[in-house]
Amino acid sequence: MAINIGDSAVNFSLANANSRLGGQSLSLEQSMRSNGLVIVFECNHCPYVIASVERMNQMAEFCQENEIGFVGINSNDASVYANDSYEHMVKRAEKGMPYPYLYDETQEIAHAYGAKRTPEFFLFDGDGNLVYRGRMDDSPKDPSQVSSTDLQDAIDAMLAGDGPTIAETESIGCSVKWKA
Repeated sequence: MAINIGDSAVNFSLANANSRLGGQSLSLEQSMRSNGLVIVFECNHCPYVIASVERMNQMAEFCQENEIGFVGINSNDASVYANDSYEHMVKRAEKGMPYPYLYDETQEIAHAYGAKRTPEFFLFDGDGNLVYRGRMDDSPKDPSQVSSTDLQDAIDAMLAGDGPTIAETESIGCSVKWKA
C-alpha cells in the first residue's frame, strides 16, 4: 500500500541516529513545520545517495529557512548491507548531517509510504497532505548534469500557494533493500 498525491502523511515514531537534532526518536508531528515536511528515504551505501548528500544537505537547510521540516529515513535491511545499520547511521550523522536521520528497522514506514528507491522524496504541505513524490532532480549521481530540479520546483510552487506542475516523478537510485 502506498500513499498518493493528496493523501495524508502516515504517522511514525522512529529512532533518530542524529539525536543532536530532535532527540532520541522523532514522530511525524515533531518533524512537521508550519509550511510542511520533506521525507527522503535514503541509506548509507547507495552511490546515488552518496553523490546527492551535499545537495540533500542544502535542500534541508533551504527547508529549515522556509519552515519546512526535513527528515531522512533509512529502511534498508542492514543484514543485506551492514553499512546501513543504525550504528553506521550514527557515524554518518556525526559528520555534520543537518537533519534528523531516522531508522525504520521494521520497514513498516517504507511500506506505508510506498518507497521504492533511495533517494526518494515525499513533500507534504502544512496540512500534512502529499503534494509531490519522486526524485530531487534528474541527475543524482552527477550534479553537473542536472537539467530539472523537480523537488525544488514543487517546494517553490507549494510556498507560492500553488500545486506543483509535476506532482510525481520516478526516483532514480538503488532499490530499497527489503527483508526476506
